[in-house]
Amino acid sequence: MTKIQFKAQNYVNLHFLAEDNENQLRTKGYDKTPDIILEVPIAVDGHIVHWIESKASFGDEHSHHTYLNEQFWSYCNRFGPGLVIYWYGFVSELDCQRGRGILLRDGFPSDIVTLSRV
Repeated sequence: MTKIQFKAQNYVNLHFLAEDNENQLRTKGYDKTPDIILEVPIAVDGHIVHWIESKASFGDEHSHHTYLNEQFWSYCNRFGPGLVIYWYGFVSELDCQRGRGILLRDGFPSDIVTLSRV
């Protein structure tokens, strides 16, 4: 686990939700896994989020399209809509897949809506 992934997981644990991390998901037999699967989904900007992927990089057009094809669409198909955090920023025009279930941010959003567990 990288320092950035550790930061993301700790934030989730401390602030709002229990989750399965990447290692736990692999023990359950998942091969392609996001960094965090939320046990209880959240809403960000009115969009439901089931998973979070943390990238310790800048999201440029080439790298983002590679991640979309090799990771993000698989996560979306398997787990539902999610949030990608590019910790070093991203080209704003790349945040164009919200309607298809992928939101981009450069840090944890402050406008999170949570549901309590039943």
